[in-house]
Amino acid sequence: MKAVILAGGKGTRLKPYTIVFPKPLMPVGDKPILEIIIEQLKNYGLTDIIISVGYLGELITNYFGNGQRFGANISYIKEDRPLGTAGGLSLLNCELKDTFLMVNGDTLTSLNFSEFITYHKQRQAIATIALKNRSTYVDFGVIELDKTDSIEKYIEKPTFNHLVSMGVYAFEPRVLQYLNPGERVDLPDFIKLMISKDEIVKGYTFDGYWLDIGRPDDYEKANSEIEELNKMLKLVKQ
Repeated sequence: MKAVILAGGKGTRLKPYTIVFPKPLMPVGDKPILEIIIEQLKNYGLTDIIISVGYLGELITNYFGNGQRFGANISYIKEDRPLGTAGGLSLLNCELKDTFLMVNGDTLTSLNFSEFITYHKQRQAIATIALKNRSTYVDFGVIELDKTDSIEKYIEKPTFNHLVSMGVYAFEPRVLQYLNPGERVDLPDFIKLMISKDEIVKGYTFDGYWLDIGRPDDYEKANSEIEELNKMLKLVKQ
């Protein structure tokens, strides 16, 4: 089985760090984020890896090369122009012939990839998205009005719970039929298109560790938790 890692974003929320480095090469502890993801994939036997690069992509290809020193077989796709978070898959029609995993290059999680893929296959889904329950606290009184502008509800500083995408996906190769070569498509629109075609799209709710390193606060949090994170990811000797 192949794994695709999306590592082409500009990481604008992490500026000024990402002026010099692409976000996937930002260090967490003593390793780049992307190296941690690759080691994690390798732990689950996923050693055939395709990395989609864009912004400062030559730094990523120079660092990882063909993957031999990381115990993996790494190849790359480079978009001539940004194709969105899903559009780049259209460049891999000849590569993706079986179920494959896709992971955002800024995602750290203790998700068991084997269990996730098994869940996906058992449900006979065309696509499965790993989900995390998140809470959003609103530090204001929230008002709801009826059609006559009368106050219907007044909720003081509520907390809303919702499921969010973790940036980890399992796909069947026939998802590629919903992409046109060279067309820009983002994942939400890609998923909604498949749902509109009555395809089976599942969610896999996960309650373990997950962190999207897209903001300075989350990046600092990952570095402060790196020892515990390494234990969870089984990247250090227990």
